[in-house]
Amino acid sequence: MASLGPSQGDIIGIDLGTTNSCVAMMEGRTYRVIENSEGSRTTPSVVAFTSEGQMLVGAPARRQAVQNPKGTFFATKRLIGRRYSDPATKRDIETVPYKIIEAANGDTWVETYGKKYSPSQIGSFVLMKMKSTAETYLNRKVDEAVITVPAYFNDAQRQATKDAGKIAG
Repeated sequence: MASLGPSQGDIIGIDLGTTNSCVAMMEGRTYRVIENSEGSRTTPSVVAFTSEGQMLVGAPARRQAVQNPKGTFFATKRLIGRRYSDPATKRDIETVPYKIIEAANGDTWVETYGKKYSPSQIGSFVLMKMKSTAETYLNRKVDEAVITVPAYFNDAQRQATKDAGKIAG
């Protein structure tokens, strides 16, 4: 979704939140937060994988979290761009039901049903959902987005968020 060239179409803004995400766009001189397929202006930043390999994003993922705690990823924004050795990662390992692992390069990843995902990949699935929400509303393709990051994010976390945007398309 990231581009440095001139825009030819709609540019959306995505707030990729730890708990919830939302997507907005400008309509004239005002902004509009776009409702998702469930009719809500916010989408849970939750991604789940079932034992059958199905991926769920948003409210459907959150609804099945109790039945599938090891396959449901939430609050992965806290892991994005972090090293496995980071003390904050160690705290998260103690508090979340899903498996947090060390990638070959020392980064923090998550694992379920034998598959490994970077936090950027998990974030990209949420971004894809937000992009799809905007495209459904606009009835056309969206190629560019501005994605928010917290002011306290370091360079690695900012880059990992950019990577999530690139993965999302």
